[in-house]
Amino acid sequence: MISSFFSKAKPIHFLVISAMLFVVFLVTKLTTLTSNFSVELFFKQAFLFGVCLASLFVLDFFASKNKLTKKNSYKILMFGLFVAVLPETLSNSKLLVANFFILLALRRIISLRSRKEIKKKLFDAAFWISLATLLFFWASLFYILIFLALFLHSIIDIKNWIIPFIGVLCVVVIAAAYMIAMDIDFDPYLNGFFDVSFDFTSLNSKRMIIAATLLFSYGIWASFYFMRSIKRQLKSYRPSFIIVIVSSLIALSIILVSPYKDGSEFIFLFAPLAIIMSNYLEIIPEKWFKEVLILILIGAALLNLML
Repeated sequence: MISSFFSKAKPIHFLVISAMLFVVFLVTKLTTLTSNFSVELFFKQAFLFGVCLASLFVLDFFASKNKLTKKNSYKILMFGLFVAVLPETLSNSKLLVANFFILLALRRIISLRSRKEIKKKLFDAAFWISLATLLFFWASLFYILIFLALFLHSIIDIKNWIIPFIGVLCVVVIAAAYMIAMDIDFDPYLNGFFDVSFDFTSLNSKRMIIAATLLFSYGIWASFYFMRSIKRQLKSYRPSFIIVIVSSLIALSIILVSPYKDGSEFIFLFAPLAIIMSNYLEIIPEKWFKEVLILILIGAALLNLML
């Protein structure tokens, strides 16, 4: 049974999910890419697939290390299935890389729980979010998590509240210096950079309706159980669970305001939703119900790939 297979954390699970992602990535690219094959195109797509696998690894690493889930592979299974259900998330290379940077930032933010190397972690988190913001402006909403973490962990030293701004400034200076050195004009780069769109007509397709309905239904249902479980966590771990919930709300906000309305904007929701769903699967006593939830996602993924 699928739920039993992923109920323990094993290296083979990475191989299985990686193989699944490779198939989804390959099918998606073969059906969407219009450019002729070239060495440059091959390496670019290989790099993007590497980003997908790296995102999977980072998610598993920080969720396990900070005990956001138990020792199982449900989180990477959910992340992989979410991508398979909505393969459009692989279509926008900027958002794909930006989401990877956000995961690296989340890793540092959540690890503030240990209260070790606080300044370094705050700088790193701001640095990674700033890199993501260079690729996609609305990724800047994740700055909220840095200051939320400072508040939740009662880190009141004013120096620590200033450090994130230093991280942002470093990225701004480096990016500006690079653009000046490479003679890149600022105007074309900034053109459309701050755009907002509330036009969802492009999402009115069978694939998107099926995927969005499943994601929101699973997310809303599992979130009730996830939030109720926060009180049962050790006091030192509660802020991490709150950060996961807030990061999912930020991801939903990005979906609402993003100028991209092709499904790729959902990528920011997958990591926090995978953690939330993993927690829900851990507490379901009925094995048959776990199987049904997972099989529905698999069925939706196969259906969407054929549509």
